[in-house]
Amino acid sequence: MTEAILLVGGKGTRLRPLTVHTPKPMVPAAGVPFLTHQLARAKAAGVEHIVLATSYLAEVFEPYFGDGSSLGLHIEYVTEAEPLGTGGAIRNVASRLHSAPDDPVLIFNGDILTGLDIPALVATHQSSGADVSLHLTRVADPRAYGLVPTDASGRVQAFLEKPQTPEEIVTDQINAGAYVFRRSVIDMIPAGRPVSVERETFPDLLSSGAHLQGMVDSTYWLDLGTPQAFVRGSADLVLGRAPSPAVPGRCGDCLVLPTATVAPDAKLTGGTVVGEDAVIGSGVRISGSTVLAGAVVDPGAVITDSLIGARAQVGTRSVLTGVVVGDGATVGPDNELREGVRVWCDAVLPEGAVRFSSDQ
Repeated sequence: MTEAILLVGGKGTRLRPLTVHTPKPMVPAAGVPFLTHQLARAKAAGVEHIVLATSYLAEVFEPYFGDGSSLGLHIEYVTEAEPLGTGGAIRNVASRLHSAPDDPVLIFNGDILTGLDIPALVATHQSSGADVSLHLTRVADPRAYGLVPTDASGRVQAFLEKPQTPEEIVTDQINAGAYVFRRSVIDMIPAGRPVSVERETFPDLLSSGAHLQGMVDSTYWLDLGTPQAFVRGSADLVLGRAPSPAVPGRCGDCLVLPTATVAPDAKLTGGTVVGEDAVIGSGVRISGSTVLAGAVVDPGAVITDSLIGARAQVGTRSVLTGVVVGDGATVGPDNELREGVRVWCDAVLPEGAVRFSSDQ
């Protein structure tokens, strides 16, 4: 059966302060580390052996997932001493693969939440006889992504990194971060140095005449690179919009983990998650947000589209919209925080310190 490589080495700098103590794939989404959803979806697609390519905070993965047997998988870990980029990371774990030269190897980016039909991508790869097959998705504004135009048969024509002018935007198809490689192609990536598959490996393969096949799958797709996107992805998992066999409970308006305490008159909506041992006070309203383990939300607070870090505290009557509160931080009573604010880990905001309206 198909093997897989999961690339989980990124620093997650755009997600800070969420990623100060936790690598991005281990930040909880819908009650479990995000990586759990990816592993469970791979397992459901028939994958049995997965190699995790780790780098940043590498030491936290193996104690949590072990050999993968609890998920019905065989998981191995390879840690990069120096970050090697996407291509370098793939090449660096090649020795752990068991596949024959022509066998397909699945490769996933560790920060994409997707409903991709994995068996269909493998089937496309095999029926087209491609050297590499790519999951493509369509986006309304492709400027932040790499464009991948294809011909009528789905064969890739070019790779256009982050186009800026209207003339450069020749397609709305982007590289969605999931690939099937012919095993022998992985061995052609230069070893021991940083390599980007997007900027080096794929263009080089194309110019050498290799067959790269694109498969457009426009099911759910979200790049979890920003705090807002991460919170959205977690909510969509809880609501059932993004499919995952790993959500610990039924899909619905909220997910409250068993050891959390929620006041009877608190209102939790929009895919909100309340983590282990968190405490939600009386009259609190939380929508589309994640409250991580051990956090405390005091009575009367209103939280929307935000993430409250582990052991953090949000004071009474404070209003947070589109905010990230780092682990262990304290937002005192009567603060108003809006879109884009990041309260750093262990920071303390005094009572009424930040406001957008007057204090009357």
